Amino acid sequence: MTRVATTDLRYPIGEFRLDGHVTDERRAGWIADIAALPAQMRAAVGGLTPEQLATPYRPGGWTVRQVVHHVPDSHLNAYVRCKLALTEERPTIKPYDEGRWAELADTRATPLEVSLTMLDALHARWVQLLRSLGPAELRRSFVHPERGTTLTLEWMLAQYSWHGRHHVAHITALRAREGWG
Repeated sequence: MTRVATTDLRYPIGEFRLDGHVTDERRAGWIADIAALPAQMRAAVGGLTPEQLATPYRPGGWTVRQVVHHVPDSHLNAYVRCKLALTEERPTIKPYDEGRWAELADTRATPLEVSLTMLDALHARWVQLLRSLGPAELRRSFVHPERGTTLTLEWMLAQYSWHGRHHVAHITALRAREGWG
């Protein structure tokens, strides 16, 4: 997985790709990324005003507020999918419409601290679980019906390492472009 910045505002660290051989070191790095995310998200939004939180990170994109609320929504779904894959044989997961979730009242009205606290607690549990898994467990899989494919927990680990960094970069890149410090 490459860590590169791009000029595409949708993908400030590049699109997700899982390239090359997966090693124990890469897995440990992905888990470290997931462990670090709650603090990075707090830092990314620290000191922003309500007006800044209402600013889309790109034209036509979600607001900073929506991004912050989206991350624990998405990661909670990933955590459940992980547990399903560990306790069932190749379960078919339930997709969800993240765009519609981002428009619901809890995203518009809930203080960011609620989602940041949720992210702290969720990642404490998820990282504990991830650190307990060996390579054989990380090869367990689930079926994603919208993608029409079977995905491994190892793939999901890499994906969510990227996902957290991707959304933090949406916010930090916006801050840099706008001179918000």
